[in-house]
Amino acid sequence: MHVLILGGTTEGRRLAAALADDPALRVTSSLAGRVAEPRLPAGEVRIGGFGGASGLAEWLREERADAVIDATHPFAERISRNAAAAAAEVHVPLLALRRPSWVPVDGDRWHRVDSLAEAADALPGLGRRVFLTTGRQGLAAFAHLKDTFFLARSVDAPGRPLPPRLEVLLDRGPFTPDGERTVFREHRIDVLVTKDSGGAATAPKLAVARELGLPVVIVRRPEPPAGIPVAEDVPTAVAWLDALRVHH
Repeated sequence: MHVLILGGTTEGRRLAAALADDPALRVTSSLAGRVAEPRLPAGEVRIGGFGGASGLAEWLREERADAVIDATHPFAERISRNAAAAAAEVHVPLLALRRPSWVPVDGDRWHRVDSLAEAADALPGLGRRVFLTTGRQGLAAFAHLKDTFFLARSVDAPGRPLPPRLEVLLDRGPFTPDGERTVFREHRIDVLVTKDSGGAATAPKLAVARELGLPVVIVRRPEPPAGIPVAEDVPTAVAWLDALRVHH
């Protein structure tokens, strides 16, 4: 049975590792190729796009894929839409593996928005020194804010356009509470901007913002394509695959 994992996330790597030793499975992990030095999962790996939904459908046919698990980032809308269209066209079962959203607790000062543009609009009233953890591809949305200092953290260096008062911190999670406290203190951060990525690897920044009583602007995640079943963890995804194998 051939399983395609659309990966690039911690969950994608964990799923590939969980399936790697099963002799009855061929597992291929596909990475988008946006990170210069990605962490590679166990098993077969392909890097790069498919050429849209039609290209993915062609790949599924040629490689005789029996199932697709979309374990991409919760904000990777395009590949998730393409996966849904391709799987429907080729009649291959598709599962979305999505870590749960973050949930606020007492002391959180969250401001939820629907886009990076809305996050930028919210900032002038909230703070002047911003810790921006939305990834390197979204910085253009903040480029017009000339009086705001930004500390932008990403795995690879961002491209232009960029905010004029910007410092870039190249780093990769998981992060620790102590490490995040140091970042907030040394850069005198007074507001955090993040996407609702969920998961534990990048959650310590939320706890530190709570400790310091700072506002957090959180971009809501998009919904998975309609009609696609969702698993919130790797064991649930493995169970879904096991159920498929019974009928394979």
